[in-house]
Amino acid sequence: MSNTFKTALLLGLLTGLFVLLGNYLGGRQGMIVALIFAGIMNFGSYWFSDRIVLALYRAQEVGESEAPELLRMVRSLSQRAGIPMPKVYVIPSNAANAFATGRSPQHAAVAVTEGILRLLSPSELEGVIAHELSHIRHRDTLISTIAATMAGVIVMLAHMARWAAIFGGVGGRDQEDRDGGGVLGFLFMAMLAPIAATLIQLAISRSREFLADEGSARITRNPDRLADALEKLDYAAHRIPLEANPATSHLFIANPLRGGGILALFSTHPPIEQRVARLRAMRIV
Repeated sequence: MSNTFKTALLLGLLTGLFVLLGNYLGGRQGMIVALIFAGIMNFGSYWFSDRIVLALYRAQEVGESEAPELLRMVRSLSQRAGIPMPKVYVIPSNAANAFATGRSPQHAAVAVTEGILRLLSPSELEGVIAHELSHIRHRDTLISTIAATMAGVIVMLAHMARWAAIFGGVGGRDQEDRDGGGVLGFLFMAMLAPIAATLIQLAISRSREFLADEGSARITRNPDRLADALEKLDYAAHRIPLEANPATSHLFIANPLRGGGILALFSTHPPIEQRVARLRAMRIV
């Protein structure tokens, strides 16, 4: 199954979960209100999320005088990727990481930490920049924003639904459905819905990471560049972790939040080992 098809399928599941919960909570009117609220949240995220995240990490825009080699690299790779050159920012952090943001290829930015500029060789940094440009080309920042917003609204609706069921105010069902086992079943669904929504959102994020890795390999025509960079970034993350906000962890090329076992289900990124293995197996012709 391709990552693009998987993303579309997961977004469909997220939408279905949203509609189902909205119907349980308030019938058709409840769904309309929830959709309007989700639209407002998506509008705000679409227009302002890039400025918010860049400010959160104190990223500073750089020009030719501050980082000529970095800008030359981004410009060259953008031409190969067939997208306008994004603005370039540097984050004052010794941790090694990078991310892309922006609502469209015409309004995009790439941010790298000071740590990644010191850690990686020029060819490895090209692999990382190409990964971020691939995110921009595929509009992953928009897809991730939509998924995160829908998941957030589902969590909010689930909280409302639990209180409504407890006090007998589930407006979207008949009275006989609310009696006895109906209420218990609804409460059970209201508790599972936010967990399911979060897992779907994170699965979307992981699919987009694989797709951006493939995009990097095609832009640079050398998958080993990104594979080598990811191995270095994984090692560096254990030595100097990035102090990241969990709400923005999905943006970074290397997951700044660590966790194994059951926590891997709630990871925004696939394991580095899987990503490296896929890249090593690629043959670009």
